[in-house]
Amino acid sequence: MKIIILSIIFLISTMSCDDDTSSTNNNNINNTNNTNNSNNSTNNTNNTNNSNNSNNTNTNNTNNTNNTNTIVFEHILEVGPSLEYESPCDVPWEALEPSTLVNIHHRAEPYRCKFALATAATEQAPLVVRGIPDNSGNLPVISGENAITRLELDYWNEPRSVIKIGGVSHSSDFPSHIAIENLEIRSARPGYTFTDDGGSAAEYVENAASLHFEEGSNITVRNCTITDSGNGLFAGSGMSDILIEGCYIHGNGIEGSIYMHNNYTESQGIIFQYNHFGPLRAGCPGNNLKDRSSGTIIRFNWIEAGNRTVDAVDSDHDHILNDPAYGETFIYGNILIKHDVEENGQVIHYGGDSGTTENYRKGVLYFYNNTIYSMRSGNTTLLGLQTNDETSMCFNNIIYATAGGNYMAISGGSGTVTLENNWIQTGWREVHGTNNGTITATNNVEGTDPGFNDDSSLDFTLTSDSTAANIGRDLPAAIASYIVNMQYVIHQLSEARSSNGIIDAGAFER
Repeated sequence: MKIIILSIIFLISTMSCDDDTSSTNNNNINNTNNTNNSNNSTNNTNNTNNSNNSNNTNTNNTNNTNNTNTIVFEHILEVGPSLEYESPCDVPWEALEPSTLVNIHHRAEPYRCKFALATAATEQAPLVVRGIPDNSGNLPVISGENAITRLELDYWNEPRSVIKIGGVSHSSDFPSHIAIENLEIRSARPGYTFTDDGGSAAEYVENAASLHFEEGSNITVRNCTITDSGNGLFAGSGMSDILIEGCYIHGNGIEGSIYMHNNYTESQGIIFQYNHFGPLRAGCPGNNLKDRSSGTIIRFNWIEAGNRTVDAVDSDHDHILNDPAYGETFIYGNILIKHDVEENGQVIHYGGDSGTTENYRKGVLYFYNNTIYSMRSGNTTLLGLQTNDETSMCFNNIIYATAGGNYMAISGGSGTVTLENNWIQTGWREVHGTNNGTITATNNVEGTDPGFNDDSSLDFTLTSDSTAANIGRDLPAAIASYIVNMQYVIHQLSEARSSNGIIDAGAFER
């Protein structure tokens, strides 16, 4: 038995409790130099306390938080060439106990293994599966292409994942407090084959995912690259309290299908922060971040391209529908980019898409301090609220279209939008078609140039004389704990957002 002491960030309890969470880690890896103590909000907002002063830029994708615990791991498994376990295929995943750290060391060739995790770990005794990068920072690769499954494993839906959490026959445990860090996980889609847990050859299905979460709680994915699958990350309704942090999620989807996405999640509580969501695979018209969760927080991310950059729609599961947090969705501090290749001009879709309107969110989308940049030659619509029962408070944003202000509409024509203290291009429109909803606009600043430092190279930080500076409003009292105290750093990093008086519009403070 080996024992190691380290500090690790861990998701402690997100949505249904009072603190949002995170944490920083480090059993060393490479130059991960954590920092900040940042943020945090919570989902059910009464008097939830926010946190502190984050400081500094995180220099290697691991980010932050309060609640940094010292963990004593009772079990440490070293995986890689000439180590205790030559490959992840050799690790006894079916028998891992709480307080286990699995270090998967980089090698030039991808590890062609697939596996499932079902350990009922705890906050103080988590299960951590961690990649150890090489000296150049390259992550170990877990590939679904020609992957082998251990015969000792026994789980269903094998054609749907490279790594799965929950939904296994070899354990009755409910997976909890599991972290997956510093790995590239890839290649689960038709055309790729694998060997299943019975030793038979099989092919992945269209909705296969690099990571498939069927059931579990307090699950963290940090500093991972997730690519080349049908869905990049898929989480089902049996999940709660998920944190996706500092990841690069890109190049997923199925050609010609609107049903597979870079991210497709449904959970009782989920936070996305400091991630880089890149374009889907060529010819794949899915959404970038699609979510059906309660307590959804999307903050301080770079989200680029997709049919819609964010698609926050309805659940059909009672425990999510009845969660008070289902009625509040938070999207703040993000950079949201529309390319000219996308057919759908909507940036954000909110409410529902099932046709069962009684299940639609019918709540409030809090949308603030985002930088929206559309490169479409045709029309762009910022907010597609599905029905008149949906509402958005839209404030402190920079809303810009390279084609000109008259190509940018705020609403798709339904719902109630309150538009306050935004920087908006001169000539903007309420809608491009018929308006059956309500838009109230006050204290917005209009202009032709918000003062980006160099938007031609996607540098959306602000110049010293930016007209978007010092025009923001304070947070409404009801959401005062969801503060904008961080900002995104290219790529998958974060830093503290300075506070020097009235807040600037957009995702960056001067």
